[in-house]
Amino acid sequence: MIEARHLRVLRTVAATGSFSAAARALGCTQPAVSQQMKALEASAGTPLIVRTGRETRLTEAGEVLVRHATGILAGLAAAEEEMAAIAGLRTGRVRLVSFPSGSSTLVPTALAALRAAHPGTRVSLVEAEPPASAVMLREGDCDVALAFRYGGSAAEWDDLVVRPLLVDRLVGVVPEGHRLAGADAGSGTVAIGELADEPWIAGCPRCRKQLVDACEESGFTPRIDFATDDYPAVIGLVAAGLGVAMLPELALEAVRPRGVRTLTVEPSVHREIVALTLPDLAQVPAVAATLDQLVLAAAR
Repeated sequence: MIEARHLRVLRTVAATGSFSAAARALGCTQPAVSQQMKALEASAGTPLIVRTGRETRLTEAGEVLVRHATGILAGLAAAEEEMAAIAGLRTGRVRLVSFPSGSSTLVPTALAALRAAHPGTRVSLVEAEPPASAVMLREGDCDVALAFRYGGSAAEWDDLVVRPLLVDRLVGVVPEGHRLAGADAGSGTVAIGELADEPWIAGCPRCRKQLVDACEESGFTPRIDFATDDYPAVIGLVAAGLGVAMLPELALEAVRPRGVRTLTVEPSVHREIVALTLPDLAQVPAVAATLDQLVLAAAR
């Protein structure tokens, strides 16, 4: 009989490429991985892995089993969560993944309210940017993903349950002494083209693409001198006079923007913040309660 724990080991071996790497990822010994793979092959009645030196590759049967393993494990996780929640959320576990500015703003409020309402529900948190977070959800590595998207990419989540949370505007960020630092006190907005000759500090890959697209729509290509996913680093670089940036307002709430000024930039750029889950998982009470608390946190 094929066991779920053996499927998890097989999937990890396939992803990492070797027994030793899989052992490190799973937090066990290489002999333990080897033993579980032998047990799985005995259950399957055919070889699943071919070892060549330190590397491994899947046989045709191994590829078939890995392809089905994700759906099987996701189904088992959903079943386990539903059974644990039958007693009315006295127990339960939710694996949450979020992008950094969501982790520091929406997530703490939501999880504090969830713990107060359902003390027995445990939530774990890891960070990942979309689209990686959606991939984690589809592969069964999390139950809820806090993610964002810009206009024109709605189809990427057609297979998921999408709970809209808020619309987050991007604003310009310039040093305190910048020639446009007081612009919002006057006209209220600044055309992004007025920053065409400035060096830029770019953020996460998805925001970076949106910055380039917005600039090119206004007739110029931004000169990106620095790129970092760390928002405090972006603020520090701008404050030091090394360039200008465009950041989501949610990101600015998560840091202390010292030494900089924000500008309302036209044309305006927004991103939609959402919570994602799988259709089956949306029926699990602990997951549904987490989604509800994220919606309430965004409303606050």
